[in-house]
Amino acid sequence: MSAYSVNDRPPALLVTADGRVFSGEAAGAVVPVATGELVFNTAMTGYQEVITDPSYAGQVIAFTSTHIGNYGTNAADDEAGAPHCRGIVVCDLATEPSNWRSTEGLEHFLRRHDVPALTGVDTRRMARHVRQAGAVPCAFGTAPEAELRAAAAAAVGTDGMDLVSGVTAPEVNVHRGTGAGATSGLRVVAYDFGVKTTMVQLLTTLGTVTVVPAGTSADDVLALQPDGVFLSNGPGDPAALPGPTAAVADLVGRVPVFGICLGHQILATALGGSTYKLPFGHHGANHPVQRLETGVVEITSQNHNYAVAAGSIPDAETTHVNLNDGVIEGFRSLTAPAFSVQYHPEAAPGPHDARYLFGAFRELMLAYPSRTTGTGTGAGVR
Repeated sequence: MSAYSVNDRPPALLVTADGRVFSGEAAGAVVPVATGELVFNTAMTGYQEVITDPSYAGQVIAFTSTHIGNYGTNAADDEAGAPHCRGIVVCDLATEPSNWRSTEGLEHFLRRHDVPALTGVDTRRMARHVRQAGAVPCAFGTAPEAELRAAAAAAVGTDGMDLVSGVTAPEVNVHRGTGAGATSGLRVVAYDFGVKTTMVQLLTTLGTVTVVPAGTSADDVLALQPDGVFLSNGPGDPAALPGPTAAVADLVGRVPVFGICLGHQILATALGGSTYKLPFGHHGANHPVQRLETGVVEITSQNHNYAVAAGSIPDAETTHVNLNDGVIEGFRSLTAPAFSVQYHPEAAPGPHDARYLFGAFRELMLAYPSRTTGTGTGAGVR
């Protein structure tokens, strides 16, 4: 495995739309100008899973952890076939990875996938700025500062953007059940709004999983005779997805529904709730969330810029809250077999405190054997 010399990295800048300038060196796929919405991630490990998470489409990820790339990359840790983020910013991009699982250095991985990077940056200073200014559009690369300033001023964020259409699979894919899921007989239809590989893997432990494109109608989903419908994570503004929201509204009450992240926001909107954009989002692997039924605090993995407005969903009960800022992290419908969480119970990367939610989905499906009539009410995790 060949290392990349720091001498190969030309000087580069990152300029935010509000005029803040950060200096560093270009790495990965070196480009004159790259643009996107700047966010920061506080996870200390799992950089490959973060970079390949489709939920980061349209965004530039600044890692606050000092050393990134020190254990390399490998195909098993990819959460999608390719990264969808606009680029990454790091303090120190390792040139000599060391780990028995590593098959490729991170910089080579970035070059192979045409992902531009900026290294040698004070990313904690950058994170402080984003905390104060909010997630802001930016431009970075080797171009002159004036050109980068102009590009940053013209760059757009994720507000009102349908980014799901750029990451969803173009066709249906079927994944056979594994372990207990191979013999359970359960059938799950998973909406791909930017679904992560680990989510699909965990769903196959419940039964056969049919992953469908984001634009699939409710009638087409029901034609597959699912025991449950899963709503995946994904990028962008949930308010920009009227089609998927209408389909989910048509499915609620007819089949059990479980949503994660963007799927949580879409389910809430389908039930009459509303969403809003957080100042700088939740991006990290150590967010404390309290499960209200038990009082237990779970350490969770999170990646979202939007949230569900408290009290906006009719006939719903809040099940989880974020202890940092009170954001609604989970709810269940009181009139239909449907529940969702804002955080990532599949936790890739992150802790596994909340993987019980996949078991809760299994129990919900088993409690509603009539796949198209939606018999029973008041279900879901508490």
